[in-house]
Amino acid sequence: MSKITISAAGKLQVPQQVEIPFIEGDGVGPEITAVTQKVVDAAVTKAYGGERRILWKEVLAGGKSFEQTGSWLPDETMQAFRDYKVGIKGPLTTPVGGGIRSLNVALRQELDLYVCLRPVRWFRGVVSPVKEPQKVDMHIFRENTEDIYAGIEWQAGTPEAEKFLKFLTDEMGVKKVRFPQSSSFGVKPVSREGSQRLVRSALEYAATRKLPSVTLVHKGNIMKFTEGGFKNWGYDVAEAEFAEQTFTTRQYDAIKKEQGAEAADRAMEAAKTAGKVIVKDVIADAFLQNTLLIPEEYSVIATLNLNGDYISDQLAAMVGGIGIAPGANINYLTGHAIFEATHGTAPNIAGKDTVNPSSLLLSAVMMLEYLGWKEAALLITGAMESSFEAGRATGDLARFMPGGTALSTSAFGEELLGRL
Repeated sequence: MSKITISAAGKLQVPQQVEIPFIEGDGVGPEITAVTQKVVDAAVTKAYGGERRILWKEVLAGGKSFEQTGSWLPDETMQAFRDYKVGIKGPLTTPVGGGIRSLNVALRQELDLYVCLRPVRWFRGVVSPVKEPQKVDMHIFRENTEDIYAGIEWQAGTPEAEKFLKFLTDEMGVKKVRFPQSSSFGVKPVSREGSQRLVRSALEYAATRKLPSVTLVHKGNIMKFTEGGFKNWGYDVAEAEFAEQTFTTRQYDAIKKEQGAEAADRAMEAAKTAGKVIVKDVIADAFLQNTLLIPEEYSVIATLNLNGDYISDQLAAMVGGIGIAPGANINYLTGHAIFEATHGTAPNIAGKDTVNPSSLLLSAVMMLEYLGWKEAALLITGAMESSFEAGRATGDLARFMPGGTALSTSAFGEELLGRL
């Protein structure tokens, strides 16, 4: 048996030899996938003495798939991710024209991978544009299935846009469309269920790992019923389902109003002393500023889809760039997860053996951790940090390192193998 299953208690059951479907990816995908698989295989062998093994199963999507099958995302690929539960993928080309808007979004929505998890940390030796990158250690829970990424929109000048405008004005009494005849329209769905399952996963993650806080990042000051709803529903789930493990700033404010600031401060300190997760919220634009000024104040971040897109890329830049930023798309209820490189296909450097494979490598580290194979994961991150400290990295990182040595993609892979 080489497939992952889910126990009655909802836990992953991972066989010693586990089959993992992978999409090689387009552009630089083949290069980073080859290096990642070599390093992962070596780390697993070293950590477990040959008792555990990953059996890589290639499935098709993107440009390679279209060339071979005429389909950008074959049904067989989707079924493989359903059956095997956990997979990994390189970057994919977005089809031009009609049909699928984004292969990445299609995979997330089809499998209901409602959490986009982006951990961001600094590695010693990597040069950062900020003064104290070591203070950045955050885990972003980005809602993956709602918000404007649901893709509900109509182009200006189409019958659909005119119909929607007529409904807004005639049925809903909307008068605030400044240039109605030339406006395109989009709909931003945000639900209680979608918000709460995302925040619930963030809270469980923080509590399990004994992390200090969960911050709800939103624009509820402007979008009161969508982003504001996300904030309120997030507090609701924390106070109703995690009362023993959390203390919220909404509770703090209630105590302050009834008993005064000193009583509220005492309650907050007692919660921190007891090791409770502090649940707070911040307006998105203020949060982006705060990540530069006081990044140490934040640990786990729960936010909606668009905010999460901005936040994850800014934080990645703060620790050295998206080239070392991993990502995962997870449904914690069904166990399905797809780990991925967070950058694009980079066709301008494809085939030149220069691309940094670290994003996919670190996503593979996340996959190993998800499988419960933490020893192998630690070997890889240790080898990477050792290499960065020695100034040995691909050119995108090495050029900023004092005395850095620029390695090709394949040579960086060999460097890591040697350091395992």
